[in-house]
Amino acid sequence: MNALIVDDSRAIRRMICNMMSTLGFETTEASDGIEALQRLAEMETPDIVLVDWNMPEMDGLEFIKSVRRQAEHRDLPMMMVTTECEMDRMALAFVAGVNEYVMKPFTIEVIQSKLELLGIGVFQ
Repeated sequence: MNALIVDDSRAIRRMICNMMSTLGFETTEASDGIEALQRLAEMETPDIVLVDWNMPEMDGLEFIKSVRRQAEHRDLPMMMVTTECEMDRMALAFVAGVNEYVMKPFTIEVIQSKLELLGIGVFQ
């Protein structure tokens, strides 16, 4: 299983990569939406994308909208992982096409439960 991790914070990317590795995923990293679009074009379609909202160059919301405009990625599972906790922001993310929403700080158990809801991974 493969996961694309998109966050401008190297420390957060490392933390999420470690969690995803523990859950059995190979990971690819990107530091903003533009780099993430490049990674998507270069790699086999990942099983999940975990994306931050607030990033330079292209934020997570614009990244999600851009991905959803691509026919080959319309059904790609995406999870927003962010500090944005207002209901209107969550609604914007879901309208843009995110499948799940996780607020920072979070635990591996939260990520695992969201993956289970999406039917991604093998959990016992």
